[in-house]
Parts: sequence; C-alpha cells; structure tokens
Amino acid sequence: MFHIPDETLARLIAEDLPFGDLTTRSLGLDGPAVLSMRARRDMTLCCSEEAARIFALLGAVAQPLLPSGARAAAGTEVLHAEGGAAAILAGWKVAQVLVEWTSGIATAAAGIVAAAGAVRPGLPVACTRKPAPLTRALSLKAVTAGGAAIHRAGLSDTVLLFPEHRAFGGEDALSAQLAALRAACPERRIVAEVAGPEEALAAARAGAEVIQLEKFPPALVAETARALRPGWSGTLAAAGGINAGNAGDYAASGADLLVTSAPYYAKPADISVALHPA
Repeated sequence: MFHIPDETLARLIAEDLPFGDLTTRSLGLDGPAVLSMRARRDMTLCCSEEAARIFALLGAVAQPLLPSGARAAAGTEVLHAEGGAAAILAGWKVAQVLVEWTSGIATAAAGIVAAAGAVRPGLPVACTRKPAPLTRALSLKAVTAGGAAIHRAGLSDTVLLFPEHRAFGGEDALSAQLAALRAACPERRIVAEVAGPEEALAAARAGAEVIQLEKFPPALVAETARALRPGWSGTLAAAGGINAGNAGDYAASGADLLVTSAPYYAKPADISVALHPA
C-alpha cells in the first residue's frame, strides 16, 4: 500500500477551487449528479483510489472500480461517483487529471519493466528521485503501480557516492570516502556511481557493494560486467537513458538492475468522463 495523505489531495482541490466554482455557483446547479471515468486506451491504472477520495472530500460518494496497478483495457470503467452536482463538477477535472497523469507514468514504467522482463524475467527496474518538483509521493506511487521499484526516495534514503562528492575528497577520494561511508553507515549498502570501466573496477576493489554505471551504452555495460565478475559479487546497476526501446538491450548486458527516470516524462493516459444529472 502506498498512502497519499488527504492533505495532499486537499491541496490539489484548493489549487483548482480557491474560491468555489464560479460557473456552477452562478448557474445554481446542485441537483443530484453521476460521473463515470473510463479508459480510452489500454493503460496501467493509477490513483483511482485518490480520485475517489477527492470526490469524498468534496461531499460526494465515489467508488474506484479498479485499483492502482491494474491493467485497464480500452473502454473499461475505472471510477463511478454520485453526489450533488456542485461537488461532482468541482472534483471532475482534479480527479481526471490526477488519474491521467499518474496512469501515464504507471503505463510507461510497466512498458520498461515488460521490455526488460522479456529478455531477463524478473530483472528489476528502479525509478529515480527525479519526478517533477512537489510531485514525488504521487510519482513514486505511479512507478510502483507500473511494477518498478524506487531507486531513491530522497537523499536521506540511501548512500550513493557520486563523482561530485569525490571532487572534494583529494587524490584517493574513492577509497577513502567509501571507507568513511562504511564506517558512518554500517547498516546501509554503499553505492558508487562511476563514469567509466576503470572507475568501476576501482570502486569494486575499494569495497562498493553497488556500482552504478552512468550512461554506459549496453555494450560497455557488458564489457564492464565481464571485467568485474566473478571476483566481485555486488550489484551492477545501469543508469541513464534507459527506456522501453532499449531496456531489452540493457537487460541482455549483464546488469543486475536498470535505473531510469523516463516514466516521469511520459504522456498522460487518456481518461474519458461522462457526467450527467442522476
């Protein structure tokens, strides 16, 4: 379960409804109404639960008909809501856009997971901490709905030594900083990002438990994997530029984990809404 607090949903409502719905109020609309959301195209659904809670916060009654992570075929009804017209009209676009945007991310993540799994079943795909600002909780829910893992929820989450950290560490920064991180964070796996095969070998010798290959093409990932194995038993992560089109090549390269930001930039899914008097 990935919980999104009501405070987050209330902020979405307040953004669209800061002083009430001028059109609905001016027309005096408040009779009973019904709303139905359907998938226009096949998609991996996300945030149907949050969409229902948006309507509930506005005083309507809504039921998600499929959960986040479900595959929704084109034409499938995914949410049904009933209530006063003012509440239904107020929640309509906020809920629709939330489901469309997060389902687009979830569908893209599912596509990358499927492409990698077609070559190496079970190969994990993890998504980075690079969603649009102020959308992290919803974006991370969306990638997990698509079957991906979370690479880093934030800077407090994992220990990842970047070349930018090593720039402050002097001549033997890689070994010295890895040793310092192991001493300071004994219960954490230590990840080192590297820019080339020689750095990867040096990181392995220095005791990195995860080596992240930044923007290596698949052939270079394979070459690096062959050079590291069998003497090093850690996790080899390929990161940067991975998408549904090349995930199969990276899956075949020998990486143990694919790290991507691509789902965050996916086109939103397409949800149709039918709204009418009860």
